[in-house]
Amino acid sequence: MATEAECDTALRSLVDMLAQVPTEVRARYVLDRSVSVKVYDLGVTWSGRLCEDGIVGLTTGDDAKAQVRLSVSSDDLIALVEGRQAVPSALATGKVRVQASPLDMLRLTNLI
Repeated sequence: MATEAECDTALRSLVDMLAQVPTEVRARYVLDRSVSVKVYDLGVTWSGRLCEDGIVGLTTGDDAKAQVRLSVSSDDLIALVEGRQAVPSALATGKVRVQASPLDMLRLTNLI
């Protein structure tokens, strides 16, 4: 099991990776949405905002009204961010659970 610090580092790395995506691609696929990532084996949730600028305002703490909610184990989060696990297979096998509108799911799938 990864630590909270390792998960925080991984999520901040994801923020940096998303910032590297060309602005025109982010503008095409990203809607302005509140997001949360719950790492269920640690009992910790990170929340922020997904927008054309990437993920902004990432902090620990649950946003009960987040429009896009992800749930993942600490080890799977690390594997996903490091590229050792593919997002589509993690979604298909239930290693990552996403609660979002159908439109948001389609747009996020295209971004990934």
